[in-house]
Amino acid sequence: MTEHSQSPKRPAHPSKKRDTPSRQSAHQTAKRTPSKQPPSKQPPSKQPQSADDDILDFAKVNYLTVTRQQHDQRVDNFLLGRLKGLPRSHVYNMIRSDEIRVNGKRCKPHDKLQRNDVVRIAPIKLATREKPVISPDFAQSLLERIVYEDEGLIVLNKPSGMAVHGGSGESFGVIEAMREATGKKYLELVHRIDKDTSGLLMIAKKRSTLKTLQEHLREKTLQKTYLCLVVGWISSETQTIDKPLLKYTLPATQEGKSGERRVKVDVKSEDSKPSQTQINVLQKFELNGQKVSLIEAKPLTGRTHQIRVHLASIGHPLLGDDKYNPNVAKGDKSVRRLCLHAYQLAIPEYETITAELPVDMQNLIENQHD
Repeated sequence: MTEHSQSPKRPAHPSKKRDTPSRQSAHQTAKRTPSKQPPSKQPPSKQPQSADDDILDFAKVNYLTVTRQQHDQRVDNFLLGRLKGLPRSHVYNMIRSDEIRVNGKRCKPHDKLQRNDVVRIAPIKLATREKPVISPDFAQSLLERIVYEDEGLIVLNKPSGMAVHGGSGESFGVIEAMREATGKKYLELVHRIDKDTSGLLMIAKKRSTLKTLQEHLREKTLQKTYLCLVVGWISSETQTIDKPLLKYTLPATQEGKSGERRVKVDVKSEDSKPSQTQINVLQKFELNGQKVSLIEAKPLTGRTHQIRVHLASIGHPLLGDDKYNPNVAKGDKSVRRLCLHAYQLAIPEYETITAELPVDMQNLIENQHD
């Protein structure tokens, strides 16, 4: 693939016999010129490098050849893995504005790459690509949160309040910080959990592990279990909430800012996604005179904000939920965090991995918070 296409040469016409010797010579010269090179070749200054290697100069056009390590990977995930430190929103803007091309053609974020594809990346201003600056103490605190690790997988007990990746106002997230803290060349998120949710987060150290675990998620053979605190005492000890969910955007603010993305139960829209959450009541108690239930929740589908919206839909929103708990939305700050914790992972061929409730949620249960 070349960045600049060559001007088309006038084809020689054997039927025309009036060419002068000089014109015939020109035609012969044109035939001898290797004008038809293989599409994958680049001019000497634009030879693609292996996508396994780090990009050394972001200020120039870069050409990356997809290897077996990235085969069948989405374009957006491929770029996020190679443009580390670049805000996620900027990566998507580059795709939309045709600054990313695959084999010389426009692409979309969800397009799948194939081995030997050549990805062209336009120059990136260094100001937009900032390496996360983390202190040694912070790096160490993250490493101490690793609850499981083998040659292909890290499972981290993520703290509440930290995004899993940079972008949307976040200079960096867990994945960028972990790459910096570990110094590992390849680390990719297997899945995502909300910024304000604490608990187990899977990070792949190998492409093969990433593909295997994401396949388990698609086939629903990997079970995630959450613990949460909700408003009120749920009458039914065990139930499955089966309500379709629809993503939507709040109206833009008066300042002209784009609205926040939210999720709601919608049984009428054709765009709604089937969603099921299995819940089990573990404990009922009172907190500052308010009835509260400790719930074990298992999402049988993997929709955005699924547990939060499903529980709110049956009248039991999560404590500290500023999006779906009307009391918090009105300014109630009695609970200072979203009370949702990714507690357990049951992965085929792995032992069950758990992360106990964080201290701040334990204190709420014991009614010992300030």
